[in-house]
Amino acid sequence: MPERAARGRIAQRFRATVEYDGTEFAGFQVQPDARTVQGELEAALARLTGGSRQPVQGAGRTDAGVHAAGQVIAFTYPGALPVEALTDALNGMLPPDVALRDLRPVPAGFNPRYAARYREYRYTIWNGPRSPLRERATLWVRTSLDVAAMAEAAQAFEGRHDFASLASSGSSVKTTLRTVIRSEVVFDEGGLTYEVEADGFLRKMVRSMVGGLVAAGSGEREPAALAAALAAGDRRLWPPPAAACGLILVRVDYPD
Repeated sequence: MPERAARGRIAQRFRATVEYDGTEFAGFQVQPDARTVQGELEAALARLTGGSRQPVQGAGRTDAGVHAAGQVIAFTYPGALPVEALTDALNGMLPPDVALRDLRPVPAGFNPRYAARYREYRYTIWNGPRSPLRERATLWVRTSLDVAAMAEAAQAFEGRHDFASLASSGSSVKTTLRTVIRSEVVFDEGGLTYEVEADGFLRKMVRSMVGGLVAAGSGEREPAALAAALAAGDRRLWPPPAAACGLILVRVDYPD
């Protein structure tokens, strides 16, 4: 049921897909004295509703510098604007590096993080000459990469595994077990993309996956050694995570 707002109006719950360039953000989640995607969304919604703060929930807490094409958010709107007008009004108040689309009403209890079934990320690596136009959205790797070794290493992530070796230190998650549905390296002229889909990700998990793939591609680690490090559950045995710039949250999947 919709929530009842002040002055007798019905407050409707909405979800939307959000796209952003994460370069200038300290991440999605609100942080003190830092520019965040959630902060910009909540500020725009507050201006639209006359200053009343309406919390915005996200499906994924992307880190500083990470981008999104398919982040999903939810919020409660106490006003009377129809969906199309509300979309236009919010986009008009958001900065150039954030935009939303596919706004739709949802049940009052909808939480985009806990309702999600799967999330899909993509990481892009440029392996050609220096390209200023790619610097904000790709990782530039200067050394040549072994295609077969990276593809083999990527396959080791598929299935149900304990990803403790790839978890950030100090994480407070209850379990580091995750199920990876798809882990694939796609090569094209001058670069590659790594695409991964799972029921959930640990903080910096995808970037750690890519760090391992680059280590395999450059000859620093054998794919079999990476598989053994994954099974060991020891973060000290895993290569450092790749930079945030190449990572994008592509899609969040829901039961509907």
